[in-house]
Amino acid sequence: MNREAAPRAGEPPVLRAPETVMRLERLGANHQTRLSFMRALLRRLKAEGWRVTRPVWEIDAKGVGRAVYVAEGPTRSYGLVAFAHDLPDDERTDRVIAEAWDATFALFDGVPTAADLDRMAANVPLQEAGRCAPSELVLSRANRSVRLFAHVVDRLARGLQPERAELEKVGYLMRTTAVYGNGKFGIADRERIADRPEFAGPFRAEMLAVWLIRAFTVDLAEHAARMLAPGTAVRLDPDLRRRLGVGNSTGLGMAPFLVNHPALLHRWLLAKETALARVRAVEHAAPEAAETFPRLVGRARRTVGEWRVADARYAGRIARLEDDLARLSSWLEAGALDGPYPFDRLYRRAEEALSIEAQELLVSLLLEPHGGLVDDLAETMSADEEAPARIDGRMSLADLRRLIEDRYAWALGVDYAKAEAQARFWYVSAEKLEPRLGERGRESGHELEQPLAVGRDVAALRRALGGAAGTESVAAFLLRHPEHRHVVRRVQLHATHPYAEIQGNLIDAGLVPLDLLRCKLAFFGASKFDPRSDRWLRITMYQDAPYPDELDRLPADDWCWTPAG
Repeated sequence: MNREAAPRAGEPPVLRAPETVMRLERLGANHQTRLSFMRALLRRLKAEGWRVTRPVWEIDAKGVGRAVYVAEGPTRSYGLVAFAHDLPDDERTDRVIAEAWDATFALFDGVPTAADLDRMAANVPLQEAGRCAPSELVLSRANRSVRLFAHVVDRLARGLQPERAELEKVGYLMRTTAVYGNGKFGIADRERIADRPEFAGPFRAEMLAVWLIRAFTVDLAEHAARMLAPGTAVRLDPDLRRRLGVGNSTGLGMAPFLVNHPALLHRWLLAKETALARVRAVEHAAPEAAETFPRLVGRARRTVGEWRVADARYAGRIARLEDDLARLSSWLEAGALDGPYPFDRLYRRAEEALSIEAQELLVSLLLEPHGGLVDDLAETMSADEEAPARIDGRMSLADLRRLIEDRYAWALGVDYAKAEAQARFWYVSAEKLEPRLGERGRESGHELEQPLAVGRDVAALRRALGGAAGTESVAAFLLRHPEHRHVVRRVQLHATHPYAEIQGNLIDAGLVPLDLLRCKLAFFGASKFDPRSDRWLRITMYQDAPYPDELDRLPADDWCWTPAG
């Protein structure tokens, strides 16, 4: 456990130690926060008065065609181009090997012309197999939640609203199976948009695309109802509509990102930990925060009560979380926010008494009523990944050893000679160019292993340094041992980026890849993680958020905890 001293008035806030924060078990218990990318995006869109229109709707009675949604900001516009398809049921799959989907999308840089739409119509539905241009910023595809989509269309066609219970069982009409950005498959590189204020934060172009996709899914269902029964069809009630987010199926493809972008991971965690430290350093709870916080806990209990999964391990975690939130509510009823440093005391008590899942949910809740104190940190979560990539060849080997022993004790304590410590290997599939996890000794391809076993590589570097003179420079050492360049770079980065390294053996037999996926998805703003195996899961995005036509009159950031029904 982290045992930092309690804060004192006037002193800078104390961050949780990397040894606490960066363990896989805790990273895999992350929840969305005010700093998550979806939430930061909507706050900005509302503050800047963005407007969304739908200038193109060319969808036929079978639900096939195209539509365009244009998001217009103070200086730029972006167009989501959506293509709806007639997909046979036997071709619908969430697997990455799919070649057809119910809908395909691209986020266009600007307002697309008719010629742009025709070019995209010939390519975007093919996804990876198409030829995209740098004018496309995001590429995505989605499949229907068939039963719920049919239920909503049938009810609306008959002039009725869908059953709320049916909506809440699933939470979305469509789920995306990929949301590609950052130069993949010919679309624009990140550098093209990184200096734009609206996209300065991580993954904001992707989050804008998903928000607009959500609007399309509801529009498509309402259109299908009108085509089915034009005389009786009605629109979806706004309160029910808000209960629908966008689903997503995510597999191992995104897991290595956290390892391959250590400087960026550090910025994400540093922002979150700084926000928590600021709240814990509040000497007395403001009256509004003291009043709001117990209500937030009640809303969180409703959210967790809706979180149902088939996975037995996760179901047990959720059940324990429900019990822990009930305990947290009882603490608040007993006056837990009275006295000095109430949020720090509450967190410390949670460390002693609650599960890690509940501790991390509490972190999210602690930030919630303190937007004025923490929201600025959402603008600090990007990183210049070029500068930290340079190796300091002047460093002495003695200093390098000390850095390894100080920051990588978790890696040096593993016996990598044991089969279970090297039971897996990461590689990139030839078929889809996606990361995969192989079983060493049982599957071929280990000779193509990706350098994601950081702990093992650091331990190998430490052994290689054993006989070298401490006064020797890193540059001289690497001239003899260039195979260690990649790990020396990581170790040196860690000196100034303490949250850059996941503290776990990523090739161990006991690795739970879902922990990596959930960590990243929580920063996106995802909720209701639903494991379908230890290697892929489904999530919900933007559930209860305002739609584009509501953003001007509804709060931009009061939707991540289930409202009172």
